[in-house]
Amino acid sequence: MAKKKTGPTKTEVAASKALARAPWLKAPRCQAVFDALEAGGHPARAVGGAVRNTLMGLEAADVDIATPALPQTVMRLCRAAGLGVHATGLEHGTITVVSGHSPYEVTTLRRDVETHGRHATVAYTEDWEEDASRRDFTMNAIYCDRHGTIYDPLDGLSDLMVGHVRFIGSAVERIREDYLRILRFFRFFATYGKGNIDPDGLQACLEERQGLSQLSAERVGAELLKLVIAPRARDALEVMAATGIDRIVTGHRSDLALFEKVAALQTRFALPPDPLLRLAALATQSAENARAVASRLRLSNAQTKLLEVAADEKTDAQFEDEYLQRIALYRFGEEAYQVQCLMAWARSKTPADKDGHYRKAIELPARWLPGSLPFKGSDIISRGVPPGPIVGKVLRRFEEWWIEAGFPRDPTLLEAQLTQIVDAARL
Repeated sequence: MAKKKTGPTKTEVAASKALARAPWLKAPRCQAVFDALEAGGHPARAVGGAVRNTLMGLEAADVDIATPALPQTVMRLCRAAGLGVHATGLEHGTITVVSGHSPYEVTTLRRDVETHGRHATVAYTEDWEEDASRRDFTMNAIYCDRHGTIYDPLDGLSDLMVGHVRFIGSAVERIREDYLRILRFFRFFATYGKGNIDPDGLQACLEERQGLSQLSAERVGAELLKLVIAPRARDALEVMAATGIDRIVTGHRSDLALFEKVAALQTRFALPPDPLLRLAALATQSAENARAVASRLRLSNAQTKLLEVAADEKTDAQFEDEYLQRIALYRFGEEAYQVQCLMAWARSKTPADKDGHYRKAIELPARWLPGSLPFKGSDIISRGVPPGPIVGKVLRRFEEWWIEAGFPRDPTLLEAQLTQIVDAARL
């Protein structure tokens, strides 16, 4: 039921003022969408992530707008206003409106008629509270108009202010509408939560956890990669491990200690929280195991390769010698090298706050980069070697020498060595 009160609370007044100052809401391109809808007599309110993040002092990315106007009406009004229109989610009542080169998802107010665990059959409504009630968490059901004025039918603002991630209404019902909400519950707790996790929500996730198997691997993988880089990921993953939800998701028991050490190393060296590195630390113990996790989550080939590199303990010894480090940096490239180095340190007994050869290894790319192989196939051909397998053979031999010699850069030395290898190839 809607809250009954005589006027806005002090918290709501402060929130409305904060939203009114938000650059994304004041932007002419955003106001143009409100103009288009209101020109047809239809109210509109921003809702969800942009509102939530603004009120938490976080960056607001995508802007979602709700309106009782039907999708066909939204398209007609926005076209008439000269805005771009794309029926990207027409079956769900969502239209992507492009204003000033920025996309805005405009969705007709909805209520669920039937749910299927992965999606729901919806009907349109003009009731804002009905629309709010079908959303997942109370903090995602806060609306504001074009001036920033708050509409908060489910008291989501109170939960947001104290970092309480709470399902709307029955947590079990919300989860059965879309089982991905189990992972979203843990991700939102890890991102926005303060204090302890909501016990009712946790119990519902525990009861319904087998529903995760109904979801597409791509959706699960995408959600997990967001979760592992959240500020309180360790806390959320610990609860998931205690309830067995981690094994349903990745197929493996979580290594929370390795995960925590990798996160600590990334923080120490001011590195961005790489989701694949953290996933590797959490759920992979070998290259074969990494491939299994990647297949289970339908990761891309590039993502799979990085997981394999991170999980391969056989490369750990190379970080004890700078010559071997330089070879690894050349062979794997800077990104994979850094992943290998961080994982080797995390698997070692060296604490994350201690210096030593691992720190020197991590800092190697800052003081030395191998560059590209000095010569390519055309250089060999220009020296009279006919195109064909022998060109590749010469290049491989030169590369072997170049690496063994420590990646020299003296042009005279390089030319002399290449000439020697080419002459030998002609014999």
